[in-house]
Amino acid sequence: MKYQFIDTYRSEFVVERMCRVFKVSKSGYYAWRVRPESNRARENEQLDHHIKTIYRKNKGTYGSPRITKALNRENIACSENRVARRMRVNGIKAKTKKRFKVTTNSKHTHPVAENLLGQNFKAQRPNQVWASDITYIWTQEGWLYLAVVMDLYSRRVVGWCLDRQMSQSLVIRALMMALALRKPPRGLMHHSDRGSQYASKAYRELLRQHGMVCSMSRKGNCWDNSPMERFFRSLKEEWIGDQLYNTREQAYRDLREYLMVYYNTKRLHSTLGYQTPFQFENNLKKVSGFY
Repeated sequence: MKYQFIDTYRSEFVVERMCRVFKVSKSGYYAWRVRPESNRARENEQLDHHIKTIYRKNKGTYGSPRITKALNRENIACSENRVARRMRVNGIKAKTKKRFKVTTNSKHTHPVAENLLGQNFKAQRPNQVWASDITYIWTQEGWLYLAVVMDLYSRRVVGWCLDRQMSQSLVIRALMMALALRKPPRGLMHHSDRGSQYASKAYRELLRQHGMVCSMSRKGNCWDNSPMERFFRSLKEEWIGDQLYNTREQAYRDLREYLMVYYNTKRLHSTLGYQTPFQFENNLKKVSGFY
C-alpha cells in the first residue's frame, strides 16, 4: 500500500522524500514498480471491470448487495465486503436517495372502501392482491401523470398508463391493461389510496364487473400502500435521477423502457431474494405449474 501511494503521487511529490516519510527504500520502490503484477491485483482489475459494467447497466442504482448478487449469477465468486471495498477504491456508490412529495386528492364525495389489506403486503400467489397508485413526472412541456398496477406477489408491474391529466381515465386504462394481461380470477383484492380517481363510480364499477374486492388506504397514511410508494421512489431516484425530459414524448419512451423492460426483467428485488419479478414468477411456474 505504501508503494502504491508513492506511485500514485510521484508526479506531485519527490519519490525520495516520500520513501523517507514511509520508511521504505527507494530501491525497494523501484523494484516494486517493475515486479510482475500480482495475481490479486489482476483479479481486482477484472472484478473492477465487472462491477463497473453492472453499475453502468443499472444507471448507477446498485449498491454492493445487488452488485454482489449480479456477479454471483454470472458465476463470479466474491463477497459483498470485497465488492463494497472495490467500490470504495474506485469511487463508486449508489445514487443517494431523495424524498418526493406524493399528493392524493381525497377531498371528494365518492364512497371510500375499508382498508382490508391492513399492510399485509405478502401475497401467497399471483393475482391475489394488486396495488395501484399515481405519481407525476415533470417535463419541459409540462406534467405527465403515471398510473401503475402492481401484483404484490411478485412486485411485477402488470398495468400502467401515462397521460397529461390525472383523471379517472388514467387509472381505468392502467387497470384495463392489467386485466387484459393477467385475466385474474374473481375475488382478487385491489388496493389503492382513497383518491377521487379510484373512488369514482366508473372505476368501482369496473372492479365490480371483474369480481374484484376494493380496499383503500386510511386517510393520510402512506404506509398503507408502501409497495407503490417504494416503486415510485425507485423510479424517480434510480431511473429518472437528475435528468430533465425535454418533451413528454421523450419521457414516455424512457419510462416505457423502465416499466416494460428494466423493472420487470432486469432489476433485482431484495424482497424477492434478489430475483426479478419475471424470474420470481417463472420459478413458481416451474415448481407448481401455476398459470
